Amino acid sequence: MAVKTITVTEEAYMALASDKEKDESFSEVILRTHKRKGTVGALSKFIGAWSDMSDETAEKLHRHIEEVRKRAGKQRRKELMRHLTA
Repeated sequence: MAVKTITVTEEAYMALASDKEKDESFSEVILRTHKRKGTVGALSKFIGAWSDMSDETAEKLHRHIEEVRKRAGKQRRKELMRHLTA
């Protein structure tokens, strides 16, 4: 099997290491996570309603979803803190 050496930032290495399961190689992590995450283009093959979505619209949708997730996370933390201090 041929191998390649790559350089990644410390942040990228830590992100990859945090996804790594016991007895899993970094190559296996990369292949597993790459297949899982996919792309908007890959999704459009399965979701006909999005097949004509422009890259600009897809990016706006992505930003909106991230913002909703962030707000939901903040709300959940507030609820947990209320529960812990009650």
